[in-house]
Amino acid sequence: MHVQPGPAPSAERRPVTVAVAPPSPSPGRRRLLRGAAAGLALAVLGGGAALLGAGREESAAVTVTETGGTMRLPWPKDGQAGVAVTGLGVLGTSGEQKPVPIASVTKVMTAYVVLRDRPLRQGESGPRVTVDQRASDESHSLHESTVRISAGQELTQRQLLELLLLPSGNNAARLLARWHSGTEEAFVAKMNRAAKELGMSRTTYTGPSGLEASTRSTAADQLRLAEAVMRDEVFRSIVATREVTVGGGTGTVVNTNKLLGTSGVVGVKTGSSTPAGGALMWAAETGDGHGGGLILGVVLHQKANTTPAAGLQEAFDSSERLITAARRELREARAVRRA
Repeated sequence: MHVQPGPAPSAERRPVTVAVAPPSPSPGRRRLLRGAAAGLALAVLGGGAALLGAGREESAAVTVTETGGTMRLPWPKDGQAGVAVTGLGVLGTSGEQKPVPIASVTKVMTAYVVLRDRPLRQGESGPRVTVDQRASDESHSLHESTVRISAGQELTQRQLLELLLLPSGNNAARLLARWHSGTEEAFVAKMNRAAKELGMSRTTYTGPSGLEASTRSTAADQLRLAEAVMRDEVFRSIVATREVTVGGGTGTVVNTNKLLGTSGVVGVKTGSSTPAGGALMWAAETGDGHGGGLILGVVLHQKANTTPAAGLQEAFDSSERLITAARRELREARAVRRA
């Protein structure tokens, strides 16, 4: 179900800014970004427009214009955020891009490393993994998000990824790490190498689940990961799933992303803890009906140091405003271009 965006939000809006990565894009890319009379014309001050996956960043201001004025987004008042469009680049970021705890958004990198090294095709379940005693014991923890799995239970690689990404099972994350690399420490080292390869220069992973507040990143860095991981068909299908039933006593698990299926949202991952506040990485269809790719967004550090529930609700609310505004303005801009 796709819900059409409502009226423009009344929240205070701030101009879009974007990080710029030298060198300047190719002439073809520049024409795409600066198309005359097109919906989005990027007037870049000081360099070429930043593309997802680019290397070292330098700050510069960008005005994203459409017919009738400057595109603005309703950024969260606190924390940090970023929005991008696949194939176009970063529309903007807000807040100081300094590393903050990201809670279970960490699990996106866990899934990325697993699927990069042990890829699945759509429809494949992958090898079977036997649940060890440690993962079973952790099912009963009262201090973290876990899923009910039992020692000796056999789960496929895809099922473990579902338990990782939908109900956000920390014990599933650690079990995947041990299965993949032998030890959690070896897996975390691969997470950090993957982050470096993606240009995530302000990111440090210290565990596969996000339980540790020492795992830190920025919205801009997580946008790079979002663009990379959403290329994977299996990952996309999992994070777009509302619920799934797993045998062996685990039962039905439900996706924690309550925005899924509204305003074109097709994923991706929630996170919440007291030090991290609320966090959400999201992906939404542009909604213009012309295959315009995905709008990607990351909202971090919402109502940090309050309660995980309050922080996550703020992350949902902030993200919903951004999604609605970005879809509306992109749709209007492309309508002008087609006309």
